[in-house]
Amino acid sequence: MTPTISEGNTVPVFFFTVEQNERAIVERFGKFVRVAGPGLQTKSPFVQRVAGRMTLQVEQLNAEIETKTKDNVFVRVKLAVQYKVGASEQQVQDAFYKLDDPQVQIQSYAFDVVRSHIPSMELDEAYADADTIAMHIQETLHRQMADYGYEIVKALITNIEPDQKVKDAMNNINAAQRNQIAAAAQGDAQKTLAVKKAEGEKETMRLQGEGVAQERKAIAEGLKESLQIIAEQGLDPKEAMALVALTQYTDMIRALGEGSHTNTILLPHSPSGVGELLDQIRNGILVADLAGEGARNSSKPVLGRGEN
Repeated sequence: MTPTISEGNTVPVFFFTVEQNERAIVERFGKFVRVAGPGLQTKSPFVQRVAGRMTLQVEQLNAEIETKTKDNVFVRVKLAVQYKVGASEQQVQDAFYKLDDPQVQIQSYAFDVVRSHIPSMELDEAYADADTIAMHIQETLHRQMADYGYEIVKALITNIEPDQKVKDAMNNINAAQRNQIAAAAQGDAQKTLAVKKAEGEKETMRLQGEGVAQERKAIAEGLKESLQIIAEQGLDPKEAMALVALTQYTDMIRALGEGSHTNTILLPHSPSGVGELLDQIRNGILVADLAGEGARNSSKPVLGRGEN
């Protein structure tokens, strides 16, 4: 600052500048005179002095408070308080003269609010009501710091952090609950698959049964037609039945040999065995006929002696 002397004035004047985002405190022999605004300012040399400058920019205080919840869990609450000096001359004057360290004062009030609210809440409730606690902090600080010329722009609770063991326990509880839900869902899925599989097997067996029934019906109808044709040609139906049975037996042997996934079946089979099989079929037919004739004879009435 350079003193200048105006014409006809023997009192020198000092010039100084104030930035847009600050205010200057001017004193005369240690007594407050005025708050100098932004721009070019003047003061009397040796009589007045710039005692200090106050910034009007928003500043932030980061603090960490350790306290205990209602369910006896110790937590560290991290705060972020944004504050600034008021724009009026009275607020600038109060902020400059009334507080030596505003951050210590703000931190004390914030600690008081946190320690009066968190102990009345459980941990889950504190997490859920973090915004409400921050609002209480902001309202309290705004009311208390207004007497000192400060305005509270915003108060935030950035984190509520319990001990690592508590966090591990909470994670384990959450994981167990999720595993329980997953197990229930998996059980329902397996139950649904089992029911659908059983329904599918039931439908498959029904269709297989219908197929077997249709197959047997077709075989019976084919045999009936074959026997009719053989009878028309004058052959004995019994001999025809034996021939048909032998043909089916040989077809079965061929099917077993051609099947790629058929289990091995050991049968006594030889050319002479084929003849024996044919004899067994004939004998079975004869026995069936004899049994049928015997049943018919036993059903006829028997005449006594002397009866016509």
